[in-house]
Amino acid sequence: MNTDTTGDQEISDLLAHSALPSAETMERLHRRLEESAQQAGILDIAYTTIDSPVGTLLLAATDKGLLRVAYESEDFDKVLDTLGTKVSRRILKAPRRLDAAAFEVEEYFDRKRKTFDLNLDLSLSSGFRRLVQEHLPEIGYGMTESYKQVATIVGNPNAVRAVGTACATNPLPIVVPCHRVLRTDGTLGGYIGGLAAKTALLEMEAAA
Repeated sequence: MNTDTTGDQEISDLLAHSALPSAETMERLHRRLEESAQQAGILDIAYTTIDSPVGTLLLAATDKGLLRVAYESEDFDKVLDTLGTKVSRRILKAPRRLDAAAFEVEEYFDRKRKTFDLNLDLSLSSGFRRLVQEHLPEIGYGMTESYKQVATIVGNPNAVRAVGTACATNPLPIVVPCHRVLRTDGTLGGYIGGLAAKTALLEMEAAA
């Protein structure tokens, strides 16, 4: 069995130096725990939070790719608990594993990126919902489609309401751009991050 005694000793040393470790020590400790969990194969979901113009976002990923993007209004604790129930309880805050995703999201908000080049883990969706969500990245930056148009494109013109449900339950908002889907009359419809966020995203893309 492969054991990392050097890492264990480092953790012990960090804890031994102070009854109230400094922020720097805690950061080093967390980083070491993250590395140990990764090496031991007991980290299934890594997550982090980042600031954005539409509020704090939670990013979560598996080895397959980005699994979840969540708005603060969704309650991050509930989001993580749901991931633990549906995917795996082996979840750890591991920002470095989300560096690429965080960087691309930041580029998007800086108007330097119009498409995402991230591997995605779509295992939270299935059936018609997943079919709709797989289509959404095909809607170009700054463009929109109606719920009915999406229903027609994915092969079920009468499934307008189901398209709305697929957008409302999209686990990867922003990266999988459900904000680009509107009602037939051009009004916003719903959005998982709230209508203010949807408006901000559409206005940002339209201004580019």
